[in-house]
Amino acid sequence: MYDHLNIEKKWQKIWEEKKINKTSEDKNKPKYYILDMFPYPSGTGLHVGHPKGYIATDIFARYKRLNNFNVLHPMGWDAFGLPAENYAIKNKVHPQEATDKNIAIFKEQLNRLGLSYDWEREINTTDPNYYKWTQWIFLQMYKKGLAYESYEPINWCPSCQTGLANEDLENGLCERCGTVVEQKPMRQWVLKITDYADRLLNDLDKLPDWEESIKEMQKNWIGRSEGAEIKFKIKNREDKISVFTTRVDTIFGCTYVVLAPENKLISNLKSNIKNKEEVEEYIEKAKNKTDLQRTDLNKDKSGVKLNGVKAINPFNNEEIEVYIADYVLNSYGTGAVMAVPAHDERDFEFAKKYNLEIRKSITSINNSEVNADKAFTEDGILLNSDNYNGLSSKEAREKMIDWLEESGHGEKKINYKIKDWVFSRQRYWGEPIPLVHCKKCGVVPVPEKELPVKLPNVKNYEPSGTGESPLAKIEDFVNTKCPKCGGDAKRETNTMPQWGGSCWYYLRYIDPKNNEALVDKQKEKYWSPVDFYVGGAEHATRHLIYARFWHKFLFDIKAVNYEEPFIKLQHVGLIIGEDGRKMSKRWGNVINPNDISDKHGADSLRVYEMFMGPFSQSVSWNTKGLIGARKFLDKVESFFSDIKEDEKEDEKILSLLHKTIKKVGEDIESFSFNTAVSAMMIFVNELVDFKNKNHFSPLKVDNLKMFIQILSPFAPHLSEELWERMNEKESIFKSSWPEYSSLLIQDKNINLVVQVNGKLRATIEVSADISEEEAFEVSSNNEKVKSYLEGKEIIKKIFVPKKLVNIVVKQ
Repeated sequence: MYDHLNIEKKWQKIWEEKKINKTSEDKNKPKYYILDMFPYPSGTGLHVGHPKGYIATDIFARYKRLNNFNVLHPMGWDAFGLPAENYAIKNKVHPQEATDKNIAIFKEQLNRLGLSYDWEREINTTDPNYYKWTQWIFLQMYKKGLAYESYEPINWCPSCQTGLANEDLENGLCERCGTVVEQKPMRQWVLKITDYADRLLNDLDKLPDWEESIKEMQKNWIGRSEGAEIKFKIKNREDKISVFTTRVDTIFGCTYVVLAPENKLISNLKSNIKNKEEVEEYIEKAKNKTDLQRTDLNKDKSGVKLNGVKAINPFNNEEIEVYIADYVLNSYGTGAVMAVPAHDERDFEFAKKYNLEIRKSITSINNSEVNADKAFTEDGILLNSDNYNGLSSKEAREKMIDWLEESGHGEKKINYKIKDWVFSRQRYWGEPIPLVHCKKCGVVPVPEKELPVKLPNVKNYEPSGTGESPLAKIEDFVNTKCPKCGGDAKRETNTMPQWGGSCWYYLRYIDPKNNEALVDKQKEKYWSPVDFYVGGAEHATRHLIYARFWHKFLFDIKAVNYEEPFIKLQHVGLIIGEDGRKMSKRWGNVINPNDISDKHGADSLRVYEMFMGPFSQSVSWNTKGLIGARKFLDKVESFFSDIKEDEKEDEKILSLLHKTIKKVGEDIESFSFNTAVSAMMIFVNELVDFKNKNHFSPLKVDNLKMFIQILSPFAPHLSEELWERMNEKESIFKSSWPEYSSLLIQDKNINLVVQVNGKLRATIEVSADISEEEAFEVSSNNEKVKSYLEGKEIIKKIFVPKKLVNIVVKQ
């Protein structure tokens, strides 16, 4: 066994001293920007599941450098936000102190793995020199009308005591602490991501190298729906109920209208409502339910009729009842729906419960029997629909929308599931929002020359619980002068969410020390877009949508050169514990990568994690597999420590070397690291078997060096050591990836499959360039085949070069 501890320390020190990983700015070379989703530096540090993606991108980065690319492969820290603050509160330390300590732990763990990051480009979202530009981007959005103040009900976590965006929820619970989220009206800042909804959706077609599953998740989250907005008059009132529907073709089956409990129209109708107490009681109950609970298809539907209120269907002037029900959300569409129980599942259940009319207005296209015990929700042919009878659903929708627009009763409408982004957090540990409130001038942006607005260093930063940020209690921070009139003013005290700093960080790596601009446009033009982005699939509907939104905005204001930030995207499959559960302190199945590096070596960990299975699939940790990876590296080190050359090289193993070079290169390009490692293991076994039999190497040193070069991205420390032992003076990572010979990868002999009437009868080793005539002669004379041909008439012969012979005989 080789001394991995000393070898790894030795080479990590040399790499750092010689700045082997420093990014070259030579514009004459092609560039490649490969990026990891930067981590939140938690207090628990890394476990062995975390480095899987980092090792993969490091292999790729090293491979591209060896192929003469300028490679940008940076790392930084997503350190603001709730997790860091909650950790600090729990451990009774300041968030800055906790963050700095955690970053140091993370960095040490990453360096132990021999990852080739250019640490001169390191960024930290909590650094004022960094968040100055996060604040600058927010100001540009504010000036363009994309940031606005709202007082609508938002998702409120009573445990974290802060507002949350929809993207911060998981099944109606706070994604961070698991608490049931409430709806709470509050003042907050919101970003108009909906203005970019169509571009975010349509431009997914410009990303052919994104995984389809990720694109589909984004499409579903954006949730574009084409339909109609219809205005229902309210009897004896000027008010109208606006409903959005994608199924205007079913409107003749509408038997009632439903308002969301939060719909503002309800308060306008109070004078008409005869059962006010019952209605108000229902509204209060609805406040305690999450959106998920309210829209669950399996839940028992509930609602209250607004006695004294009637709506009028514009298509047939029919008077219909109006209800409030919590299965309708105020945040979707208009907060009101036209209820068509015959053709909508939720409306059907509601109508059944309250004994409301179920009127059929669509039948199946083929007139097949429709089940009367459930809603028929498909497109079909209209009936009971006056002048529209006999039309298909598609035809009827077009004609009905035309009529709505001509008559003034409605219009064609596009609706989105995605909502504007709630961008305020009522917590301390985040970027201050660079706005001030002046009684005379209103909301005024902080002048750009005064950025950054720094987060004050305070002892007490716990959430207030009142809905106000802890910053509201810090008078020295709050009280300021209005930049516009010079009068007394107060700073905005809400902070940005954790997602703010991560929306654009990939740009700052390009130009991390620029004090004059977010990024130099010429540098950005060279390095952008990110060529390959690797991270967790869980970010598909949060970070990746937010980053695309911010990037498109930066493109619009000409701060960047390209519309999309990431060309290729790859998600990382999880490494779970040996017990089959996610690695967690709770289950006691966490393994520290430092412990593995100490005992088995960082190179062993790197090779093992890449050998575990396909990169995008989840896989369980197995210590036996790790030991196998170490044995492979020991075998390599042992062979290369004692090389005796012969005058002649073994042609078969030389051919295998070149096949392995080809295979490993192609597998790195496709992120198929497990098969690349497998190919190298097969090659090393052949080397060792030959040496054990013959007591000398099957290949000369110059050819053996080529193997060390293809191994080097996977096991950089051992490869550097062996490279030096082979009398190379410069780092292996200053060399070039070896080229395989197209001649040497051709097999001289092949295994020819011989079939009779399509059934396998023999496999014969023959020359790879055997002719058709020779192939049939050799096959026919083979002892195993002869018995199937004796006394039979051959009616056809099929020859597939280098693969098979099929002799067809008369039965």
